[in-house]
Amino acid sequence: MRGLLTIGLTLALINGVAASDTKPKPLAPPPQPYRFWPPNQRDAQREIETALNAVPTAKSLRAQHALIGEFPHYAGTPKDLVAAEKLAENFRALGLEVEKQELWVYLAEPLYASLELLSPIKKSFDLKERVLPEDAYTRHPDLGIGWNAFSGTGDVTASVVYANYGRKEDFQKLREMNIDVAGKIVIARYGGNYRGYKAKFAEEAGAVGLIIYTDPADSGYMRGPMYPEGSWANETSIQRGSIKTLPYAGDALTPFVAATKNAKRIDPLFVSLPKIPVQPIGWGAAGEILVRMRGLPVPKGWQGGLPFTYRATADDDLRVRLNVQQARGVKKIYNVVGTLRGETHPQEKVIVGCHYDAWTFGAADPLAGTMVLLESARSFAKLAREGKRPARSIVFGLWGAEEFGIIGSTEWVEAHAEDLSKNALAYINLDMAAMGMNFGSSAAPVLQPLISDAARAVNAHQDEKTVYDHWIERNEDPLVPGQPRFHHLGGGSDHVGFYCHLAIPSASIGAGGSAGTSYHSNYDTLNWYRKTVGDDYESARMVTRVTNLFISRMANAPLIPYDPVGYGPGVHRIIDEMKGHIDKLDFEVDLSRVTDMSKRYEARASEVYRKLLDRVERDALSPERLAGVNKSLFDLNRKWFYEPGLPGGLEWHRNLYATTDPDSGYAAWMLPAFRWAIKEKNANAILSARRIYYGVFEKMLKSIDEIDAHLGE
Repeated sequence: MRGLLTIGLTLALINGVAASDTKPKPLAPPPQPYRFWPPNQRDAQREIETALNAVPTAKSLRAQHALIGEFPHYAGTPKDLVAAEKLAENFRALGLEVEKQELWVYLAEPLYASLELLSPIKKSFDLKERVLPEDAYTRHPDLGIGWNAFSGTGDVTASVVYANYGRKEDFQKLREMNIDVAGKIVIARYGGNYRGYKAKFAEEAGAVGLIIYTDPADSGYMRGPMYPEGSWANETSIQRGSIKTLPYAGDALTPFVAATKNAKRIDPLFVSLPKIPVQPIGWGAAGEILVRMRGLPVPKGWQGGLPFTYRATADDDLRVRLNVQQARGVKKIYNVVGTLRGETHPQEKVIVGCHYDAWTFGAADPLAGTMVLLESARSFAKLAREGKRPARSIVFGLWGAEEFGIIGSTEWVEAHAEDLSKNALAYINLDMAAMGMNFGSSAAPVLQPLISDAARAVNAHQDEKTVYDHWIERNEDPLVPGQPRFHHLGGGSDHVGFYCHLAIPSASIGAGGSAGTSYHSNYDTLNWYRKTVGDDYESARMVTRVTNLFISRMANAPLIPYDPVGYGPGVHRIIDEMKGHIDKLDFEVDLSRVTDMSKRYEARASEVYRKLLDRVERDALSPERLAGVNKSLFDLNRKWFYEPGLPGGLEWHRNLYATTDPDSGYAAWMLPAFRWAIKEKNANAILSARRIYYGVFEKMLKSIDEIDAHLGE
């Protein structure tokens, strides 16, 4: 019994209980990795995991990587449909049940674009990367110009204003400097926020056009040698990407419902897509404009990496002409979903996903994750053919049109919302998952310990240290010694529909650290990837093995392997992180009622969780009691689902714990009802949010009490 209590107390510490204290607590030993199985079932799970992780090989991963990485295939093109069918054939060959979901979604395509300097000299700029003799893929005939999907169509001539990263605070700084953007073409560098918000803020400020470029300080020669000598962006590298910014993910014309062929659609005239022309370029072209600006020097922190003083404004004689012509329309895409049906609980689902569409070849984005998913599917399918099927169903989702605004995965979620709300235990996202050997994760609190467990069980770097050991060495949590720091999960990829819309526990896992970038450029080739990340595919094999263990434990554990304790310290930490925003308000904000309630929840959840693990250790739960416990664990997570939707026009977003930051697109908004109220400086909204979050913990406490009741004496 003493040993069992030690396991329970250790779990409470590792799962984040110590995060509520200001002083770090002593390092605790790792928990029993198979604590969700009775002792007499643990050896069988170990054997399954050993067999699973013997499957992934560098040779197979290389083939998975090249399956659709040999040709450009952005969404809405014929090659995109070819890619979907190749992936479906792959799943069929594995023996999975295949759903090839046909969708009709609103996309954009480039027709023509040009950028010219009219004065003080005349110069036209190339809007396509140069061909490299060292990389044969760059000669592919299907490669086109750089473009930003959903740009407005227009032909404008004006002077320019430099807006740093084009963030909200950057445009605010321009206003403070009495710099009027109205009637100007804004030039901003990539980074700091999602590119769509650069366009949104520029348009709101009155700009007539926007040029976005890649600065060498962020991604080029100031980081290291350029491609092809090295792996960093060269002067012609252009970052493509969507600039759609709407208060919901997915298809622009069908929020809340799947974009089937006959779906009821919003008139595009009533959808707030960009109206100004927007064009991405490399810094070679950008420098020709920036170097001729003769106005006010930029504020501190705005200087980039080009070898001259950056200026915020230009003289009127500097004239730039920007012409962007795009077409928008409804086009066919597919999601390709392969399911391995569970043996004992087939209705319950563990979902792992990654998109497959790419702006060009997509060797890094997304195929560095897509190949991990395909290899994981191959691992589980092999065991299934040998008679070792998982207890719960495993769903492998390959999503279309993610690059245009997280479209495919969102439409699949909206089509299956009722079933997912009742049966989806977890969603794991693998976007760009194998980009180096530095493992990391962003995850909901209930999934963090299971990810840590999986990382402990996989060796990395071909040495005796585990993925977990290396992870902690790089990024140990300052409040919880012995545990790596998990990041908040917010926006930017295919978890958004699952996590932000349906509040399904979700995580993003992967590994980075390779020096270089080919992001969304014509250089995102297999050649670049193998030169930069490695021809040995060791990163992909490592991430596949961690993924396999996470999925297998989630799919097979008799006790659903959630950590119900983590929400308590998670909320404490988030409220501490919000203090900087709260301190800027001109009225007092008291959140002690919520923090006190979360501490009460934390203490009660820790007590019951220890008792629950003790029952599992002693194999003292009948099937009926175990089923009741699992139902209550599942229901506990649903308390974060808020059907009315978040305030501030964010009704599509329904997770009270986390959602996408509406001003950056990539970052997380934690406790978003509070964050919105603080952003709006609305005291009544803060009081309302306080009642809502207090109520969430009340409901979760009832679930904890239900679990305790199922355990009996």
